[in-house]
Amino acid sequence: MKQITLLLVAVATLAGVVVFTATTSRDVTAQESAPIFVTNIPAGYRDWRVVSVAHEAGDLNDIRAVLGNEIAIKAYRENKLPFPEGAIVGRIAWSHTSSEENNKLFGRDQSFVAGSPTEFYLQFMVKDSKKYAATGGWGYSSFDQNGKPSDEAAMKKCFPCHQAIKERDFIFTRYAP
Repeated sequence: MKQITLLLVAVATLAGVVVFTATTSRDVTAQESAPIFVTNIPAGYRDWRVVSVAHEAGDLNDIRAVLGNEIAIKAYRENKLPFPEGAIVGRIAWSHTSSEENNKLFGRDQSFVAGSPTEFYLQFMVKDSKKYAATGGWGYSSFDQNGKPSDEAAMKKCFPCHQAIKERDFIFTRYAP
């Protein structure tokens, strides 16, 4: 009787080890294959506060408004790095366009305005250190003016560029109070 009990305990223990190992390896595989980009536009982003506004020259030649959700704004105001979980920083970009109407009134070329949306009209960085561990804790996204997400190849270019500013938690834009 003791031998049967011992055999049953050994089989149960072995079965437990097999189930635990299978579950653990499945979780690791899922984490490694998790995308580094975000496929949904965060709800309510147009109501977020402005972090800063910028003009990017060169090939981009755009005007952009950088926004933050409440978590991001609080971190910016407190100069807190790294950004806390749940922080989202967004960017809306338009072409940098000369305003003929305003320039006529001023009598010279000096006024520039937001023109048509750019190819990568909306971009977001979402802080989730577990989900996006492979990319510094940030998930990246980009959408055109119709809300269509950029393809995976385009999104894979985000993190390599942001690595240059790792010391600022991969965020280019500084807060403009």
